[in-house]
Amino acid sequence: MIDRLIERIIAKKNPSVVGLDTMLEYVPEHVVNNYGRQRLDLEGTANAIYEFNRAIIDAVYEYVPAVKLQTAYYELYGPHGLETFRKTAEYARSKDLLVIGDIKRSDIGPTAKAYASAYMGQTQLNNDAIRVYDLDFVTVNPYLGSDGVMPFVEVCKKYGKGIFVLVKTSNPSSGEFQDLNVGTGKLYHWVAAKVNEWGRELAGSTGYSRVGAVVGATYPKQLEELRKRMPGVYFLIPGYGAQGGGVEDVLSGFNDDGLGAIINSSRSVICAYMRSPWKEEFPPRRFADAARAEVLRMRREIDTGLSKKGLRPW
Repeated sequence: MIDRLIERIIAKKNPSVVGLDTMLEYVPEHVVNNYGRQRLDLEGTANAIYEFNRAIIDAVYEYVPAVKLQTAYYELYGPHGLETFRKTAEYARSKDLLVIGDIKRSDIGPTAKAYASAYMGQTQLNNDAIRVYDLDFVTVNPYLGSDGVMPFVEVCKKYGKGIFVLVKTSNPSSGEFQDLNVGTGKLYHWVAAKVNEWGRELAGSTGYSRVGAVVGATYPKQLEELRKRMPGVYFLIPGYGAQGGGVEDVLSGFNDDGLGAIINSSRSVICAYMRSPWKEEFPPRRFADAARAEVLRMRREIDTGLSKKGLRPW
C-alpha cells in the first residue's frame, strides 16, 4: 500500500492529502437547505455532509493522491454520520484515491484486532466475511504498547494495508507526555524506535515501510530529528495550514529522495471558501472551486519548497 501511495504522489506531483474533517458548520447553507430548511435531524445533517464531501472530492481528486477522514466528525452525528463516513470512503476510492482513516485507535489485543478488522480487514459473518470500511491506512495510538499495535500490523500483512503510528503529534499539549525524559531520551524517541521495529518486515519495493508515523508540522525541530531516526518510515504530517504549520516547517520531513512525507490539510481546503484570499473570489455556491484553488496553491507552494532544496522526486 505504501508503494501505491508513493506512485500516486509522484504521478500527481503532490505529497499532500485533503482532510475531510467535515462538520455541519462547514457546509454552505444552500446545501444544508436541501435536507431540512426548518429543522435538521441527524440523518439530514449526515446527508448534507455527504453531498459536501462528494463535491470536494470531485473538485480535487485529479490533484491529490489521497484523502483523510477523521472519524470523530462523523461519530458526532451518530449512526447516520458513520454511514456518511463509509460512503465518503467508498466514493473516494471510486475516484482512485487512497483513503486514510484518522481513527487513532488502540486497545488490548482482541479489541485492537476488532478495530483493525473493521477498518482495514474483514468482518466474519458465519460462513462469510465482508469488508466494512476497507480503508487503506489508519492512524494508531501506541500508548497501550505493542498489544495495541500488533493486531493492526497483522491486518496490514494480511490485507496489504498500512498504518501511521502517533509519534509526535501537532497539538499544543503533546509535550506533556511525549516529551518526558525516559532513560536516555524522550518518550517519543522510544515510540519512534518501536515504529522502526514494528515496520521492519513491511518494507515495500521503494524501501519505505507500511508502518508509518504521525509527526506534526507544528514541531519542525522534532520533525527534522525524527526524520534522521526513522529513514525508512513514511510520515503523515498534520498541522499544515489552519493549525499554523507552513511549508518551511514541513520540508525537513522529507528524505533526500524527495519522498518520506505526506502533508495533511483539512480546514484550509474544505473551508477555503470561508477564508482569505478565496472568499473574495468564490461565493459559498462555489465552495468546491475554492477547495480546488487551495489544493493547487498548496501543491505549488510545496513543489517550490522541494525544488529549492533539490528534493523534487518528479
